[in-house]
Amino acid sequence: MDDNKKTYWPHMIVGFLFLGLGLGFWTIKSASTVPVERENAYMMSYQDADENINEILASQEKFNQNYSIKILDTKIIQVEKDKNSRKSFVDPIGLQKGENQFRYIVVDKNGQIVKSANVSFMLTRPHTDIDDRKFDKINIINSAYQTPKINITKPGRYTLVLRVNIGKTTGFLETAAYLP
Repeated sequence: MDDNKKTYWPHMIVGFLFLGLGLGFWTIKSASTVPVERENAYMMSYQDADENINEILASQEKFNQNYSIKILDTKIIQVEKDKNSRKSFVDPIGLQKGENQFRYIVVDKNGQIVKSANVSFMLTRPHTDIDDRKFDKINIINSAYQTPKINITKPGRYTLVLRVNIGKTTGFLETAAYLP
């Protein structure tokens, strides 16, 4: 047996150990620097929406049986579809850079405009709440619920969320929007 023959496997084990520790440290460091954003599902925190989802969906179904919500004076724009995404994409309404104002009507099943609803509105961006603009009380002007003027400057995707409370029922309308 040759005593001069060297084995490198102990060095490889130590090398893999240091590599594993280094990658573990890098993972923890990079994960701790990424900001965590809250999502506003149904105009409430994700946790609240998750805990009450059955009641929210039941109320939405009851609302849809008696009322409908429509957004007025908007223009649908065509946005290039992401060929790598499996998610279906609805063509959004077009926003303009600067001041935007949104008008909605709430109609009962008889076609009558509901003027006594408690309406709130939120402009949000998907996957973040940094740029959220929420208005708890939207007034009715000329038979339509009209938001205040909102200054929008950052290009990209947005979601317009309207919550309507009538009696004990609550309905939501989420509309995709895009600022080119």
